[in-house]
Amino acid sequence: MPFLFLTLTIIAFFLNILGLMRLIPLYITLPLLFFSIYFTIYTFTHKNAYRGRMR
Repeated sequence: MPFLFLTLTIIAFFLNILGLMRLIPLYITLPLLFFSIYFTIYTFTHKNAYRGRMR
């Protein structure tokens, strides 16, 4: 799953480059890039929350 978000981040980066060249509106590409970077970092740093049964 993290590598899916990593490829999404790379695609969003290239879309943002197109947005900086004014081929695609920036108000579409910037949130897409932000959320893809956020979810990529989240999936790489997220650890298992389940630690077993507490006694």
